[in-house]
Amino acid sequence: MEKNVTVKWAGKMTFIGEAASGNTVTMDGGIDVGGLGLGHSPMDLLLMGAGGCASIDVVMILQKGRSDVTDCVCQVSGQRAEEMPKVYTHIHLHFVVSGRNLKPNAVERAVQLSMDKYCSASATLAKAAKLTYDWEVVEV
Repeated sequence: MEKNVTVKWAGKMTFIGEAASGNTVTMDGGIDVGGLGLGHSPMDLLLMGAGGCASIDVVMILQKGRSDVTDCVCQVSGQRAEEMPKVYTHIHLHFVVSGRNLKPNAVERAVQLSMDKYCSASATLAKAAKLTYDWEVVEV
């Protein structure tokens, strides 16, 4: 399956990315490279993509299992190499899943299924960086 996006220069070091759906995201290299700080850095978007992809999986799996999930937050941290290209060398995803009477083993299973089987974004990044994850359950 082929995916296509377009990235268009918007002046200075700001670019607009547009998906086939028409949804857009603003990217900016930051002030240190002549940007205006108007958008996300492309490297931040990589981390957000992994966190978003995995979180969608976790919520879908829990909902299919009839868990009463009310929130899912994925805190993603990445460590980058010192030399150019400054690739991510380690990425950690921490899931905070909230709900009513959530079973910890159901949350664990959902996170593991996402990270080991379903999340294409994190699987792609795992080819370049060490990927780790953990989770916690919050009762509401």
